[in-house]
Amino acid sequence: MADDWANSAGGETAGVDLHLELAGEGSPRAQLMSALRDAIRSGRLASGTRLPPYRTLAADLGIARNTAAAAYAELVEEGWLTAQQGSGTRVADRATPAAVDRKGAAARRNPRRVLHDLQPSSPNAAAFPRTDWAASTRRSLAAAPNDAFGVGDPRGRVELRRTVAEYLSRARGVRAEPERIIICSGFAHGLQLLCDVLNGPMAMEAYGLDFYRDILHDKWIESIPVSVDHRGAVVDELVGTDARAVLLTPAHQYPTGGPLHPERRAAVVDWIRASGAVLLEDDYDGEFRYDRQPVGALQGLDPDRIVYLGSVSKSLSPALRLGWMVLPDSLIDDVLSAKGSREMWAGVVTQLTFADFLSSGAYDRHLRRTRATYRRRRDLLVRMLAQRAPHIRVSGIAAGLHAVLELPDGTEDSTLHAARSLGLALDGLRRYRHPAAPMPHRDGLVVGYGTPSDHGFGPALEALCRALSGR
Repeated sequence: MADDWANSAGGETAGVDLHLELAGEGSPRAQLMSALRDAIRSGRLASGTRLPPYRTLAADLGIARNTAAAAYAELVEEGWLTAQQGSGTRVADRATPAAVDRKGAAARRNPRRVLHDLQPSSPNAAAFPRTDWAASTRRSLAAAPNDAFGVGDPRGRVELRRTVAEYLSRARGVRAEPERIIICSGFAHGLQLLCDVLNGPMAMEAYGLDFYRDILHDKWIESIPVSVDHRGAVVDELVGTDARAVLLTPAHQYPTGGPLHPERRAAVVDWIRASGAVLLEDDYDGEFRYDRQPVGALQGLDPDRIVYLGSVSKSLSPALRLGWMVLPDSLIDDVLSAKGSREMWAGVVTQLTFADFLSSGAYDRHLRRTRATYRRRRDLLVRMLAQRAPHIRVSGIAAGLHAVLELPDGTEDSTLHAARSLGLALDGLRRYRHPAAPMPHRDGLVVGYGTPSDHGFGPALEALCRALSGR
């Protein structure tokens, strides 16, 4: 139709879409000015928002061009808009009542602003290797076959599964073939899929991430806590339980630290063979060891009964949403069925890019750089605590991106309160304890040293020492 909306602009296609409703009394110019003021006051049009050219807006609203131009000009004079050659017409930088109200409400909800983040949640975002990642993206897209951009294979791109298999075999001692690898969007996604196919209760370490327990709870799977000491999980407690699977962090127990002792590694393998259970190995930071050679993956001891899970959340960034499972043959079809007939979780561009990033050696170089950085941070943390809070024992520092600070009994809550009063975000050990843990609670702090920027790490440690000293 000659007069439909899509053609009403008469060829004016430049600019952005802007929803305005002209209503009320007065001329079209007055209605347009009122609608724009209301949109700015409410915060719907934020400061700096670029408006469409007056010709485009006039065509969209069905008003004369001169009317729209005059409305823009008057709002510029009033200070609502700015107009600059080459930059177009934009919303002026002015505080609106709604914006002030929102800021006030946020301040009331969060009376103490976080100034220092020592939560053990992520790596240093500034260390993400943008240049190398961009180069891998360009190379992988140029080399990608056309079928890469069709319906995704739920197993994951074969290019990535091949390079992951090679890397895990070389760097972690995993016995992996591409056919046994399924790509997922991270550890949580992998655990959800496994919970869909595993039957019966699952044992797990008495100290661990709370979202592990949440996933099992959501899947109606009972979790059985297993005690943890300086040698890792007390796997002898598995004997006599009805657990059909056990979830462990054997390379570096999270969060208490330390690898699973060799005798216990052998004992848990004996248990899964005798009981017919499956072991889920979370190798969340096996690549970050500082004082001795990395502890190899447990999976190599029995690939037919151990599921190996890994991701790039700590080594690169949790924003990539990329992980993998190395499965026993007996679980592959069931996990694929649970995942679905097509890939809906991990984007193909990210998969292809990481495959190139691995095969080019950029991943190994990145790990060596960040490992050195995190070791320096760990050493500074230990040194400052020895000087400023010598009564605090530090553990779990041989690997990973966090340390455990052991506190006197009954002081965890008061220390956390002191930290928050200084704008310091960190976790207490209690939040990681299984509610039904068979062991008494240990007071402590879980201090991450990966998240802060380089310039912010020193002030964060200063705030930590003040919180520990009660000042």
